[in-house]
Amino acid sequence: MPTKRLFLVGAGPGDPELVTLKAVRILQEADVILYDALANPALLSYANKGCHVEFVGKRFGCHTLSQQEINGRIIELSHQYSRIVRLKGGDPFVFGRAQEEIEAAESAGMEVDIIPGISSALAVPASQRIPLTCRGINESFWVTTGTTANGEISQDIFWAAQSSATVIILMAMSKLEAIMDIFQQCGKSKTPVAIIQNGTRPDEKMVIGTTRDIQFKVENAGISNPAIIIVGEVVKLHQPHLSSLIQTTVNQL
Repeated sequence: MPTKRLFLVGAGPGDPELVTLKAVRILQEADVILYDALANPALLSYANKGCHVEFVGKRFGCHTLSQQEINGRIIELSHQYSRIVRLKGGDPFVFGRAQEEIEAAESAGMEVDIIPGISSALAVPASQRIPLTCRGINESFWVTTGTTANGEISQDIFWAAQSSATVIILMAMSKLEAIMDIFQQCGKSKTPVAIIQNGTRPDEKMVIGTTRDIQFKVENAGISNPAIIIVGEVVKLHQPHLSSLIQTTVNQL
C-alpha cells in the first residue's frame, strides 16, 4: 500500500513565477491539491489531468472551510489518495498554520514534507525596491501579524513600534488605524509607511505616507486585503522618493 503523504507547499507571494522548482514538481505529481485564496490559481496549471483540485479558502473575510475542517478534509482524502498537496500562499511556516495541519496528518499516520515558499513579507517590499534592512538606517526587521487568534492587536506591535527596526505587518488592514496610533504614541508620527495590495501581481496597488496620514491615503486609493504594511525609514528608499531627492538636488545646483 502506497505511503500516504501530505506536502505543504509554499505558493509564494502572488507572481506564479516566484515558486521553487521543487514546488512545481510536487504539483505535477500530486493526486490532490487543496489550495488557499492567497495561492495564485495559475499554479494549478501544473496539476496533471487526473488530479483532484479543491479550493479551501482561508483569507480574511473568505473562510470557505475552518482550519479544523481543512484538517479533516486532508485526512478524509488520504483514505482515497496517496499524494496530497496543501498549497498555501507565501511560505507555509509564516502565519500559515502549518503546524496544525502537520499534527492532523501525522495523527492519521501520514508522512509530511515541507516545500518552503517565498514569503510576501520579504518578496513584496523587494519588488518595490524597499529594502528591509539598510546600513546606516536599521539593523533588523520584525514580521508580525496584526491581530491575534482572539481578534486583538498583537502585543508584539507595541514592542516593534518602540524599536528602530523595519516592521512588516501581515493581516492587519482591519486594524490599520489603531496600529498606526500605536506608532504615533511611540513618537513616530512622521515615520514612513508603505502599504501594498496584491504585491507582485499585475493588479498590485500601493500607497506611501506616514503613520499619521496613511489611513486617509488607503481609503482614498481603495486599498484593501490582501495587503502588507511596511513601517520604517527604509520606505524612503522606494524609487519615487529617490527620484524626488535627485531632482531636488539638481534644482539646487
